[in-house]
Amino acid sequence: MRPLRIGINALYMIPGRVGGTEIYLRALLVALDRIEPPHRFIVFVNAETGDDLAPRSERFEVIHTGVRATNRPWRLAWEQLVLPFKLRQQRVDVVMNPGFTMPVLAPCPTVTVFHDLQHQRHPEYFRWFDLPFWRAFLYASAHRSSLIIAVSEATRQDFIAHYKIDPSRVRRVHHGVEPEFFGIRDRYPGDRRQRYILTVSTLHPHKNFRRLLLAYADYAEQRKDVNLVIAGLRGFDSDQIDRLITELRLSEKVRCTGWIPREELYALFAGAEAFIYPTTFEGFGMTLLEGLAAGLPVACSGIEPLRTLAGGAALLFDPHSTEEITSALIRITEDTMLRRDLSDAGPRRAREFNWDKAARLTLKVLTDAAGS
Repeated sequence: MRPLRIGINALYMIPGRVGGTEIYLRALLVALDRIEPPHRFIVFVNAETGDDLAPRSERFEVIHTGVRATNRPWRLAWEQLVLPFKLRQQRVDVVMNPGFTMPVLAPCPTVTVFHDLQHQRHPEYFRWFDLPFWRAFLYASAHRSSLIIAVSEATRQDFIAHYKIDPSRVRRVHHGVEPEFFGIRDRYPGDRRQRYILTVSTLHPHKNFRRLLLAYADYAEQRKDVNLVIAGLRGFDSDQIDRLITELRLSEKVRCTGWIPREELYALFAGAEAFIYPTTFEGFGMTLLEGLAAGLPVACSGIEPLRTLAGGAALLFDPHSTEEITSALIRITEDTMLRRDLSDAGPRRAREFNWDKAARLTLKVLTDAAGS
């Protein structure tokens, strides 16, 4: 196939505000450059995103649109009404939409990434005035995109079940894990003055941090020397979590960091005693892979896709059981043999997921769409 001009619709991306989808896009673009394809990538960015989103490479060109993504209605309107003209102006052969939504009137084939189907599986987690628009735009993306990328088999099956799409149009492409997490304790000065268990995710209700706090309160009654660190963006459950920490008198034991730069996150992984991921719903589970790669003893919810991703390298528990979470906290900090086995197995499992592989598979989907 001739070299393509591949558009990347990054209008959704607000640095430090969109959680894992930002890590996904940044890592994928770097990997796309690293595998040295013959194609050129045209990255459309908003007013909040700087030039550092795309690699400094002759393969990448950044188009500054001036759209303010913090004004979501305006961003979505611009994406639908103006981006199609920009795609034509830039002679784009195929456009990738990494943030769920796509320009319905795009003049070229389109590939849209679905990171999860939470709006279908758990609509109760959405604000009532957001949900109708979310459903409408994602329905359009599902039915108008040439091909769909689902980030796990669980998400792929959810997508097919809810949208009744020809399964051949839905391709599974797993995320990778940043190489910085492997051997992280040897390269980052983690703070080991205090023992702590780490968990990383946006503070949304389905991440199950309230139940984790209840379990940790029981754990901390007997094990007062191990703290809990919750690292991630403040989300819809932040106020409830703050109140619960106060009610449980855990203010001296639990630290919520909010969003932090990657270097600080690496240091948190380097100093952690163990890692726990109590979510009740997930599209992929990037931070689970990060905990495995870091060689931490990991415990996670026994749900898909986490169970498959862990591949036996993590201790599984029922995320709806406070008692099971408490037991998991005890075992990953005190069971010496289990800690050793999980620490050895984690990096081996995580190495099966890498961004270069994700980039090659993503590029295959884009070239297939362009040739369809």
